[in-house]
Formats: sequence, structure tokens, C-alpha cells
Amino acid sequence: MVVVGADVHKRTHTFVAVDQVGKQIGQVTVEAVTAGHHKALRWAREEFGEEVVWAIEDCRHLSARLERDLLASGQQVVRVPPKMMAEQRRVARTRGKSDPIDALAVARAYLREPSLPTASHDEASRELKLLVDRRETLVAQRTATINSLLWRVHELDPDHAPKARSLDLTKHQQALRVWLATLQGVVAELALDELDDIITMTARAKAYAKRITELTEQAAPTLMAMPGCGPLTAAKLVGESAGAARFHSEAAFARHAGVAPIPVWSGNTAGRVRMTRSGNRQLNAALHRIAITQVRLDGSLGKTYYEKKKAEGMSNREALRCLKRRLARIVFHHLTTDQAAPATGLAAAA
Repeated sequence: MVVVGADVHKRTHTFVAVDQVGKQIGQVTVEAVTAGHHKALRWAREEFGEEVVWAIEDCRHLSARLERDLLASGQQVVRVPPKMMAEQRRVARTRGKSDPIDALAVARAYLREPSLPTASHDEASRELKLLVDRRETLVAQRTATINSLLWRVHELDPDHAPKARSLDLTKHQQALRVWLATLQGVVAELALDELDDIITMTARAKAYAKRITELTEQAAPTLMAMPGCGPLTAAKLVGESAGAARFHSEAAFARHAGVAPIPVWSGNTAGRVRMTRSGNRQLNAALHRIAITQVRLDGSLGKTYYEKKKAEGMSNREALRCLKRRLARIVFHHLTTDQAAPATGLAAAA
């Protein structure tokens, strides 16, 4: 088996091939377009045959087209976290930093950790991820605009300041607009302009939320039935996991989500673990939201498990970490079930 490591950039991709012991046996740099990707694929086939694994540094915006072209050609593609590549480069004998050095580090990182999740470009999960990201961008822009508007309203008349977290509601938006329309001056003009932006972004965010909900109900009905998992959280889980089938186990999914505990014991201090700060932080945040919601739900299995861990002497944070790890297992099985359901339905129809 030959591993081809890829260091991806906006205009070029550099590939370095290594054998099973990590010895460099080839190198090529191509343009970051489909024609360049096909050129790299021909190079790999001519030099090393069909038994090739492509290890790509996980820079999703830069590597997405490369991954799609390779997967469309039937290649095995795995994603190597940049942190893992950087650590491999740090311990290598070759000093400095260049595209070939980085590509070599990516390939050797995969040899060291062959159980890394494979790349997948499921259309449903990709569409949900793009929609969720766009909605979150709109919400963040709206929040920044609301903060600016509140300062202008404070300058005009503090008594007319809207209630906290009310400017996403049409009733409060229109009431503030009626008052601002009666004022003169640049501050009032800018406040009206910002309020119009807020109204527009609110409408677009709601439209995206409705569309996301409809798609999630089709793509992840089992996941949405889980207590504490609303449509936006379910869409986040589906989009960020990018196909649960690419993980070889629920433990691998938990590691990818950053909820697998890290052992910190030695000698007589056995059994201690700490929180991991690695992994996909978006998946971690989604699991955190589910955990917090379940802890607040009386009679839920999540709260029962949480209270059990606290009764064993764990702190609130430690018990919550254990609950998130348990939820990762449940979420993985729901994602796997939902992903297999369309295929099963098509097979039955055939």
C-alpha cells in the first residue's frame, strides 16, 4: 500500500507518496482545479498502481473539490487533522516548512493513525451544513447590527430602548420603527437603516430555519425524535458528521466530536480523565446543547444518568462530560439508522 499525502492551498496542491514505512517515494505539484486533480491521479496510478490511499489535510474549503474528484474516481480518501500533521512535522528529522514537508507529514500522520475517518460527500449532509452555516452567519450579523442599533437608540432616548432579546420579533421591530420615523438627524437615519437590515436578516434567517427543518425531517427523523434535539441541532449534527458511515465505530465518532475522555493517570492515581479540547467543536457544541436540555427535563434518561454520576462523587462538569460521551453513542446510532433508511427504502422499491 502507498499513501499519498496532500498539502492543499488555494492555487496549488502538493502530493508526496510514501511507502508502508514512511519513506518518500514520489512527489508532484498540480493546479488546484479538476484537471490538476486528474493529473495527480494519473501520476499515482502510473507510479504506484491502484493500491493508493489519499491522506488529505482537513482544510474543508480548500480540499472539498479535491475530495469530490478523488471520490468520484473511486479512490480511498481520509482526512488528517491539521493539528496531527503539525505534530508529525515537529518530530520529523527534516527541518523547516514547505509544501512537500507538510504533505509528507500528512502522509506519515495517517500511517501513524490508520483508523482516521474516511472522507465522504453525502449531498444531504453537505446541503444541510451549507444552509446551517449561512443561517448562523445571518444571525451573527443580525446580532452585531442589533448591538449597534441599541447604542444609537440609547443616544436618542434611553427610555425607548427595546426589551432585551426582543428585536427578532416583528411586534417590537415595527414599534421601534414607528418611533424612529418621527425623529430627525443622522443618528435616527442610521438607526432606521440598521433596523431595516435587522428586519431583512430576520426574515431570511426564518426562511432558512424553515427550509432546514423540512430537510432535517426527511434526512434525520430518528435523530429529531431524540429528547433535547431540535431541528437546527439535528441539522448541525448531520451536516458536521458528513455521513456517519465513514466512522468505523461510535468511539471514533466520539473522538471526532471531541467528547472522548483523555486519561491522565499514572502509577497509583488510576482512572482519572480530563476533557479533550480537540475534535470538531461544532459537533461538540451540538452535543452540549442536547445534554444541557436533557439535564433540565424531569424524568429524562439523560437527567437520570447525570444524577447517577453526581451520586458517584463526580462534579457537575465531570457528570456532564460523561453524559455527552453517552449521548455521542446514541447520536451515532441514530445517524447510522437515518443514513441507512433511504438506501433500505430504495432497495425495497427495486
